[in-house]
Amino acid sequence: MPVVLRLERPPPLRTSVLEAAARAALALCLDPRAEPGGEWHEDVATWVDARIRKIARRARGAHWAAVQELPGVTVAVGAAQARALLPGPVDDVPKVVSRLQIGGTDLPDDQPGPPPSGVPVIWVNGALSMTVGKAAAQVGHASMLDAAARGLTAVPPYAVRTAAPAAWARLCDAADRGEAVAVRDAGFTEVAPGTITTITTPG
Repeated sequence: MPVVLRLERPPPLRTSVLEAAARAALALCLDPRAEPGGEWHEDVATWVDARIRKIARRARGAHWAAVQELPGVTVAVGAAQARALLPGPVDDVPKVVSRLQIGGTDLPDDQPGPPPSGVPVIWVNGALSMTVGKAAAQVGHASMLDAAARGLTAVPPYAVRTAAPAAWARLCDAADRGEAVAVRDAGFTEVAPGTITTITTPG
């Protein structure tokens, strides 16, 4: 699944970009067009049944406008926007997507403050120093796994925050007890296979 991040100049806040990416990935999967009988169902079902992989790319200006013409769902969080596109083979993406850059996608950390009460939080492993592109793919995994674990039929307003080491240890314990949902990365890029990249706690 390509997830395209809108990074104009100046770019939006990193946290807002990740929250938009998390919600967009799940929104595409829960879209009525992805349900049985819908025009997206076969593509989404084939992708979900295989090894799920997301690749985040960045776009701005005319390239961002062109991406809006492709099948997918765009989500905005504050000034940030992310568009999840209909999944397909990694080596067979539309030309308008293949020319968008993957590497070098990074934004500085920001200080979003405590997450709002009553919303699920996707906690990012702060020890990994992932680029925003890598983190966007991971939070997209996180929202999907959380929705599957809880049987969600609508996209909640996920918050994304970075966990410090002490908090991360407690989150790992919660995941071990089944109280939170962890994402273990396949290790294609940036981190070793099996690394826990995010943990989602319910609101």
